[in-house]
Amino acid sequence: MTEKALQLGQIEKLLASHALHGSESLCKLLRYLANHSLEHPGTSPKEYQIATEVFGRQQDFDPHVDSMVRVQAGRLRTKLAEYYASEGSDDQIVVELPKGNYALAFHHRPAAPPKTAATSPNGSSDSQQTSRPLFSVLLVLAVVITAVVSVAADRFLTHGSAAAARPANEAVEVPAALRAFWKGFLTGPEEPWVIFSNAAFVGLPDSGVRYFDPARDRGQKIFDHYTGVGEVLAVHSLDYAFDQLHQRIRVKRGSLFSLDDAKNNDLIFVGSPTENLTLLEIPGTQNFVFKSVPSGIRKGNTEIINVHPQSGEPKEFLATPANEPLTEEFAVIALVKGLDPSHSVLILAGTTTIGTQAAVEYVCQQNSLEELLSRLSVTKAGELKPFETVIHVKVAKGVPVGSELVALRKGHS
Repeated sequence: MTEKALQLGQIEKLLASHALHGSESLCKLLRYLANHSLEHPGTSPKEYQIATEVFGRQQDFDPHVDSMVRVQAGRLRTKLAEYYASEGSDDQIVVELPKGNYALAFHHRPAAPPKTAATSPNGSSDSQQTSRPLFSVLLVLAVVITAVVSVAADRFLTHGSAAAARPANEAVEVPAALRAFWKGFLTGPEEPWVIFSNAAFVGLPDSGVRYFDPARDRGQKIFDHYTGVGEVLAVHSLDYAFDQLHQRIRVKRGSLFSLDDAKNNDLIFVGSPTENLTLLEIPGTQNFVFKSVPSGIRKGNTEIINVHPQSGEPKEFLATPANEPLTEEFAVIALVKGLDPSHSVLILAGTTTIGTQAAVEYVCQQNSLEELLSRLSVTKAGELKPFETVIHVKVAKGVPVGSELVALRKGHS
């Protein structure tokens, strides 16, 4: 068997080990680093490469700001040390991730010396026999402690995760409603994508920008790297909710989203189709649809059309006029099947950025989720099926202060 085959076999053994069981992100990292080390021996992949190619970080990832790769590498070092201190103690090939780079190292474990009887009165042979395994154990233990301290220090100094910011003795109890609502996004082979809106703008940042209008702005430079304050706070709320559920999310702005992403992943869209334009390319809502007001004093404002209004429901939902202080807003929360029916798409979108924030907060908070699950007749162990709903949002000084479910449709797929 070739040396490369032996090394690949050792990687597969590690991936199937108890030490890495359930750590999908660490398994992905180990497989990526192994392939890179075997295909490009002596070279280390860049932190940026790992962040974007393994963990789905955006192209503007900055390793000086986000320590996620260093934290994950530290965790992997710890797991490797744990493995070789226990179930892999007899393995002939040792895999290491040296500190300071991301190039895996493969070493052959020295053959153990043959056991012999004590040959001298002072017992020197027995002493050599027992000191070697003790030294190995101490060495492995030192590696484990160093890796743990490294990870802890990196998290503390850079605030790399929400969990690190919590007091060590604070036990976070996950609300049952939160787990029941998000259950379908926790069981897939990949982390769900969060796609936030970043509409196309034209103009100059220092003199004013406006939405791109294809009819009059052809040829102008488009700025597609802006998003609303509601989307920013919404992504923060989702990150905290998934942290409680011990699940990672991947975040991507709408202009970088592709149909391949839509086919292969569970998706959470943050922002309405008027700004998150990629929502127009995949299955969306059919009962509550976003439209631009075509005429009148509200021309150009975004509204939600109630396609099949039930008794007592309005035909459209429209926020406070744009020329007045925002006091009320409407948002859609909808779960639909994706391009691949085995995947789900959750749409969280308001007619303004504040409504989008409110929609996300609604599905991240215990009280509102309990109301929604009750209206959908979903039990703790039940399955959340496709639905569409509209919430009415009260706003004060640019902040959503209360939300009420005002329309609901079940069963649309």
